[in-house]
Formats: sequence, C-alpha cells, structure tokens
Amino acid sequence: MKVLIVDDNERVRWVIKMIIEDLVDQFYECADGAMALASYTAFRPDWVLMDIKMKDIDGIFATREIKQAFIEAKIMIVTDYDDVGLRKAALSAGAREYVLKEDLVALRRILQGREIS
Repeated sequence: MKVLIVDDNERVRWVIKMIIEDLVDQFYECADGAMALASYTAFRPDWVLMDIKMKDIDGIFATREIKQAFIEAKIMIVTDYDDVGLRKAALSAGAREYVLKEDLVALRRILQGREIS
C-alpha cells in the first residue's frame, strides 16, 4: 500500500508513519496543501492522509482539487479539529474518512478496511 501524508508538522508526519508503518509499503510526504495535487499525481497513492489547517492551501481545498482530478482518490482527513462544520466540509469535498489526531490508532483500522467505532 502507498500512502501520501499531507501535514505541515514534520513530527505529526513521523508519528503517523510509526503508527501505520507495518501496513504501508511506500510513504510519500508533503508539508502543505499546495503540493498535495502534484504529489498525488506523481505518486498515485492508495490513500492520502490530509491535515486541514495548513499554510496557503488548506486540506479541504486540497481534497477538493485531488477529487476533481482523480475521482477514485481515497482521502482521509487527519486533524485536531473535532468540528461538525469542518467534518461536513471535508466530506462534501470528497474525503472518505475524518480522524482526530487524538485517535491515530483509527488510521490502522481504516487502512485495514475495518470500520471505526
């Protein structure tokens, strides 16, 4: 499985990689939403793990961009914000999942094809 992590915090990207490393064959990373579409185009990952709050282009806009170009893209929002409005906006933009950073173990369940509780 190939995974693209889009998050402006290098430490968060590292923690995500440590949690799911045994499930993933190849990791790709970028630090902002502005590079997300180009990175997706170049690497064609199986999943994109997308932060919401980033400089310049946020994760919701970047999700919308990727989904418009690649309808089959699987994008999971990974964020600190437990906000109904942001959740709705992310799902409306095309995200399949919305995971809080306080529960990163949920990433494993989703990548393994199991429901989150």
